[in-house]
Amino acid sequence: MSSAEEPLISRQAAPSQDPDPNDETTVHEDVAAAASPTIFIYLLTFSAGISGLLFGYDTGVISSTLVSLGTSLSSRELTALDKSIITSSTSLLALLVSPFASLLADRLGRRRVVLATDAVFAAGSAVQTASTTVAAMVLGRAVVGAAVGAASFVVPLYVAELAPAAFRGRLLTVNVVFITLGQVVAYVVGWALREYGDERTAWRWMVGLGALPAVVQAVVIAFMPETPRWLVLVGRAGEARRVVAKVLGGKGGKREVDATVKAIEIEVREESEGRRLRNSGTGGAASGWKASLQELFGVSRNRRALSIACLLQGLQQLCGFNSLMYFSATIFTMVGFPIPTLTSLVVAVTNFAFTIAALFLIDRIGRRRILLWSIPFMIAGLLLAAWGFSFIKLSTTDSAPAKTPADGAAAVILVSIMVYVAGYAMGLGNVPWMQSELFALNVRSLGSGIATATNWGANFVIGLTFLLLMDAFTPSWTFVLYAVICATGYGLIWRFYPETAGLSLEEAASLLEDDNWGVR
Repeated sequence: MSSAEEPLISRQAAPSQDPDPNDETTVHEDVAAAASPTIFIYLLTFSAGISGLLFGYDTGVISSTLVSLGTSLSSRELTALDKSIITSSTSLLALLVSPFASLLADRLGRRRVVLATDAVFAAGSAVQTASTTVAAMVLGRAVVGAAVGAASFVVPLYVAELAPAAFRGRLLTVNVVFITLGQVVAYVVGWALREYGDERTAWRWMVGLGALPAVVQAVVIAFMPETPRWLVLVGRAGEARRVVAKVLGGKGGKREVDATVKAIEIEVREESEGRRLRNSGTGGAASGWKASLQELFGVSRNRRALSIACLLQGLQQLCGFNSLMYFSATIFTMVGFPIPTLTSLVVAVTNFAFTIAALFLIDRIGRRRILLWSIPFMIAGLLLAAWGFSFIKLSTTDSAPAKTPADGAAAVILVSIMVYVAGYAMGLGNVPWMQSELFALNVRSLGSGIATATNWGANFVIGLTFLLLMDAFTPSWTFVLYAVICATGYGLIWRFYPETAGLSLEEAASLLEDDNWGVR
């Protein structure tokens, strides 16, 4: 069983030990491993995954919105700096909110945080729809950023703590599938409204429709339960038993339910005892978030887990992928495609299709291997795009297409971007969001929150600088820069990211305790 298939809510016996037929935990693991996801689990994953749809829709819709605004904001054409600020304001608020969302998820519960993000997202969509100035649009984008920042952290955590062990990697990837589906929907909506709607109000419909999935999710998830681990953590073991029974769907009896909850309770006690011993050794007893920070940064295994998670989350953004999602319609307009939003849809469909492929391959190939196999395709696509851009003279200061006909170069750029996106969807688009597997239970929420903040910090940098880099260094050198970042990331992954397929949690932990970080 790979590390992705290890239960986050139970502890396995070490592989070297013979299973005890009378041990309840062993019995539960056998049932969990054999069972397929129940309808209840699929409903949970769907209801939580709508947050991914919201995230993807917001990422995609801004691309169509930027080429549809005209003089609607502040009665003037937008500059490259205007577009950059409008785009990056979402990432900035997501960066600021995601670490605090981890604390709220521990205090209020995972489910309540998801519900709160729906309300905030709907409010942000309303502000964008009513905007008449650049400043108001930036405010609306920032409010939406607060929602997606919290949701991008808490939804994978919510699914991971509820999903059956044998299907965890697959169900976590479903959330990424929802993100890519949201991008496809955004491009379809953007194209339809731009081609057939009123050009003066089309962009308002684009951003306003984002509130609809938020309302749907709020209604559905209001009837969904909390995760068993959080319920045990706050002393509500009875409710945890009922949730576990629903997860098992009648495939495990009372014995299996009790064994699962008992395993969670043991872990919670071990975490508490371990923290008490460490605090006594330092002469003080920290509490709350201070204790979690001490645990995260004071234990070498946790520091290494955080380093790996932040590396993957940072690389996911610094490779430049979301610059294409945010500005693809702008790029294809400048290159000379007659219907840029429709061309952007081709890229989004590529992303969606290869994310579906990753859904079936991620648990078979392994995290390290799929990254090392897919990143070279990203590098090749970026370098090919840089070569294609060298034949086209364009500027980001307006939306006019390139004045020099270069149909062959435009086709090369489109194909190269599709190759790049396909490689991204197979690896970097998925693996970083499995970050919760790297952390021990007592630092999982905080560590995942910090790693998610790293993602949004890098996203902010990319959104703010992409058009400015295109102007300052030309598109070709901008894409070469992203290729260099991908190559650097490839080297760091090869050196520091161990393959955990087939290892128990204990073995994975021992890998990160080694000076070589477990890479063999």
